[in-house]
Amino acid sequence: MIDHTILKPEATRAEVARLCDEAIAHGFASVCVNAVHAGFVAGRLEGSKVRTCVVVGFPLGASGAAAKADEAVCAIADGADEIDMVIDVGALREGDLDRFRADIAAVRQATAGKVLKVIIETCLLDDAQKETACRAAKELGADFVKTSTGFSSGGATVEDIALMRRVVGPEMGVKASGGVRTAENAWAMVEAGATRIGASASIAIVGGAGKGGPAGY
Repeated sequence: MIDHTILKPEATRAEVARLCDEAIAHGFASVCVNAVHAGFVAGRLEGSKVRTCVVVGFPLGASGAAAKADEAVCAIADGADEIDMVIDVGALREGDLDRFRADIAAVRQATAGKVLKVIIETCLLDDAQKETACRAAKELGADFVKTSTGFSSGGATVEDIALMRRVVGPEMGVKASGGVRTAENAWAMVEAGATRIGASASIAIVGGAGKGGPAGY
């Protein structure tokens, strides 16, 4: 259930390689990186069950629909299996839903056949806006809604995960990301409805197996 994540701009190839090796050893769902590392990660993970996840429009979501779509196409060409896109937060907040939806639709079209997660940056939205974002992501064919980039003013909360799960229903993925650092916190997110956890503290989380969740986590 864990996307093992390294998104800091100063990340080195040695650090990314270590994350890949940890993800293989622990059976994580994916390694999540910036696009510059996509090809390297895909090569490092080749032959394993761990997927390559790449963020686009990250972390602001303000690069425009065409740019995000192009970024996704390039990441997939480099070996990405999953794309985590950041929404046009400003469009949603000002009520320009045509622009907001077109942004998601462009990336969904560019990622056909791949897993698409839509980062709604919950800390910048009120509950009504969160609900609108989740409904749009579902209607436009995304596979997951995701709470946060981890680069804004807040991260995942149990309350937001519960809201997102309520809106999208049982069939869509919900990813908790941003500030999830312990086994207890991770299990609280899962109990609230998360089906994927994005974390840089993945090793600490699995090291807390048995704390707040089933043995063997």
